[in-house]
Amino acid sequence: MSASPSITTLFLDIGGVLLTNGWDRHARMHAAETFHIDFGEMDERHHLTYDIYEAGKLSLEDYLSRVVFFEERSFSMEEFRTFMFSRSQPYNEMIDLVRVLKAHHHLKTVAISNEGRELTRYRIQQFNLHEVIDSFASSCFVHYRKPDLDIYHIALDISQSAPEQVVYIDDRRLFVEVAEKMGIQGIHHTSYQATHEALDELGLKVG
Repeated sequence: MSASPSITTLFLDIGGVLLTNGWDRHARMHAAETFHIDFGEMDERHHLTYDIYEAGKLSLEDYLSRVVFFEERSFSMEEFRTFMFSRSQPYNEMIDLVRVLKAHHHLKTVAISNEGRELTRYRIQQFNLHEVIDSFASSCFVHYRKPDLDIYHIALDISQSAPEQVVYIDDRRLFVEVAEKMGIQGIHHTSYQATHEALDELGLKVG
């Protein structure tokens, strides 16, 4: 069975849907414990700086200089960067589901994510996301962050899709709600099974 002709495009979050979150609070706490950093100070500096990094207006080196290496450390920036990148792991079931849906229903796929440039590039390459994602409307590339409406409009322009032709999957309910107000069909991702069933109900069946 094919999907309704009206559905031509999938918009997908990366962190929390296709991969683990790249640099969330849990990862930062683990980093603080591993490298013996004052987590409170590091986290405050993170929140004052990270939005700029995600918007593509700050390099990872500058972000780490402000958040971690504002004082002398016993470890190198490269060691910390390697640890930071190692937090990323794939959700293989979800990646495979998108791959099958894309092939079976001839869907266009666009990633809409809030991530910094170096982390985004690493995750795309490390997990071969270009095999299942056609275009990346990542905040670091387009200089807007969810839930800014502009990032959704850019994704629509990139895919040349009307809102009613799109299904958007994100693990953040707010981001889904914003997209739905634009006329995009949304799925709040809580698990592989729940998302699979929601896609089935929209006619995006596999096999």
